[in-house]
Amino acid sequence: MTERIIPPSELVLNKNKSVYHLGLKDIHVAENIIIVGDQSRVELISNFFDTIEYQINNREFKTHTGTYNGKRVTALSTGIGTDNIDIVMNELDAAVNINLESRKTNKNLKKLNIVRIGTSGALQEDIPVGTFLMSSHGLGLDGLMEYYKLTFTEEELKMSKAFITQTNWNPNLATPYFIEGSKDLLKKLLENEVKEGITATAIGFYGPQGRELRAPLKFNDMNNQLSQFHYSSQKITNFEMETSAFYGLGRLLGHNCATICLIIANRNRGEFFDNYFNSMNKLIKMVLNKLTT
Repeated sequence: MTERIIPPSELVLNKNKSVYHLGLKDIHVAENIIIVGDQSRVELISNFFDTIEYQINNREFKTHTGTYNGKRVTALSTGIGTDNIDIVMNELDAAVNINLESRKTNKNLKKLNIVRIGTSGALQEDIPVGTFLMSSHGLGLDGLMEYYKLTFTEEELKMSKAFITQTNWNPNLATPYFIEGSKDLLKKLLENEVKEGITATAIGFYGPQGRELRAPLKFNDMNNQLSQFHYSSQKITNFEMETSAFYGLGRLLGHNCATICLIIANRNRGEFFDNYFNSMNKLIKMVLNKLTT
């Protein structure tokens, strides 16, 4: 069988043969990666590095690669939303698992360890702002994974069925799906001060997360339905905009993925954590130590 050569229209490259949006080649990407939404957090992470090898900027994607505890680490900003995660995960994988000269998939594939550090709003009243919350599963309300041949576990399918039944989910919206993070990586990150729960991934920040400013909402009870959902002892703990696609594409591409967020708002209490800089630095350092030891 002829080995597939990926055409230029599908694998778009820059003039220097780096992947189109991220501007990265294999040499720029470490095995251990921290992704963040906000560009400014890349420097928060690399400030902890012992050395910095590469600093690359293109659009909203900023990358710093260096060493910490004697191991290479990459910090990369993704921007906001599952559409950007679609770009980041596919291009990170392309950079390390496709020969960008020949456009052929490498015979020996690399498995990356990717941790998303983000901010998030809690949906349960008993989760205070300032909490570190790790996502055992992503609940996808975004629709992105409908475009990929993703295989779900029997347990994930049961969770999705239970969710649709309990919430009387509107069939005109994207079909919800549950996807578990990488068990080994989640276990490595878990410690006493970290809570664990199901993270709902929305397609937007306002209406899709039940926020009403001047534009009226069609679904006024959505957040209450999400917070009331239960499967065994598991609950939906928080809302954000990336994890379900991150976990889904990680599984498809063979990478270890885990999300851990700093809770900066509690939607039930109406609270917001104004000054969370020190807490974010503490979370970053904790993840760096876990990834490199």
